[in-house]
Amino acid sequence: MMKLKLTPGVTGLVALAVSTSAMAGGLERHGYDVDLLFGNSPFYFDGSVTYVMPNRKIKNAKDESVPESDPTNLNSLGYSTTAEEYENYADPYLGGKAAIGDSIDCMVDYSEPWGANSNPGRHWAGAKDMTEIEVFSRNYGGSCSYKFDAGPGQFRIIGGGFYQEIGGHKEAVVFAPEILPGMGALIGQDFSGYSGLGRLDGMKDSSGGWRLGIGYEIPEYAMRASLVYNSRVKYDSIDGTLDMTGVPAAAALLELDPMKRALYSRIFGVNTPVTGSATLPDSLELKLQSGIAPDWLAFGSVKWTNWSLLQTVEFTCAGSASFCGTADGVALTSLDLYYRDGWTVTGGVGHKFNDEWSGGVSLTWDRGTSTVTGSQSDSWTVGLGAAYTPTENVELRVAGALGVLTSGQSNPVHMTTTSYDFGTDYVSALSGELRVKF
Repeated sequence: MMKLKLTPGVTGLVALAVSTSAMAGGLERHGYDVDLLFGNSPFYFDGSVTYVMPNRKIKNAKDESVPESDPTNLNSLGYSTTAEEYENYADPYLGGKAAIGDSIDCMVDYSEPWGANSNPGRHWAGAKDMTEIEVFSRNYGGSCSYKFDAGPGQFRIIGGGFYQEIGGHKEAVVFAPEILPGMGALIGQDFSGYSGLGRLDGMKDSSGGWRLGIGYEIPEYAMRASLVYNSRVKYDSIDGTLDMTGVPAAAALLELDPMKRALYSRIFGVNTPVTGSATLPDSLELKLQSGIAPDWLAFGSVKWTNWSLLQTVEFTCAGSASFCGTADGVALTSLDLYYRDGWTVTGGVGHKFNDEWSGGVSLTWDRGTSTVTGSQSDSWTVGLGAAYTPTENVELRVAGALGVLTSGQSNPVHMTTTSYDFGTDYVSALSGELRVKF
């Protein structure tokens, strides 16, 4: 086999090009990454920020909680049938790697693997389901690998763990503020000044997980293969507060169903502590790369993520049965996701132009995880990256991506009440990265 002249600037573009996959499925933002373990210098520092700009437009939104002839229907009140769903977001990463002798490499890193930012606003026809949602995460990881000679290259065993924090909030319209004065007049109450909003706030929990993997590399041919499994993460106590102070307590008297009236009397007008549970997915990722000609590198990856673990996350009253009363064990609100498993496939090439400049291009397909509800359809993303190496110890990288989000529709299920369509939309991203090695 012909030996290929390939430098770290070229091999590093694998991570650079792959990082421009801007809209992965489920709640994925950064995911997990142990590529620093393969760095060919004893010490590495890596810092990056990717700024993602999704452009998903909702259209033909319909409030299906009540018939359109009902005066509380948001369509009949003139709420918009269109909305901008996602907000832009930043994805930061910090990592460091150190070699311990000739056989052991260890790394620590900080990332934000999961997240969601959706803000269609308070005046669209789906506002009873959601006016705003935010999910955030913080991940602190540590991994090590042990390598030994095997044939023409080196075999590597990888293991590690991570500690995670998640949190967020959800806001929705309970009663449109336009109808509150009239509702109050029916029972001789002043409902003016109320927002009509309910808010699930302060959601927070922490947990941990582990990873195990293997790798094989032949450095002189820039050949590398790795297979890494990351465990699922169970959150048993996602605690928060259901803030219904924007809804007048006396509005419960207008409910004809006695069971619902008793429940609403318990939660309207007050803050109620709530709790929920969820399991974030495990994943398995295969990565491959190899030199194909002098100063040319080909790479690819396939990742499976077990997003079908997340169907619906219900929040119930926290506390004793006597404290919760009629709300005990009842789902007061929920995050209805109904995901299917995610698959992400990436392929690309990198090229070294000279001792200072390298470039790369990638194509990524991500299978949409939404099923009956939601707008996470299949996406196709093209990424372009460049690396500048002014000295042997410093490398600067920039990358950009442009992707297509395919069309589809969302329908009511469980506690959701809105149907809507979405067409072919676009997503873009910009990334900057600094690597220092010695």
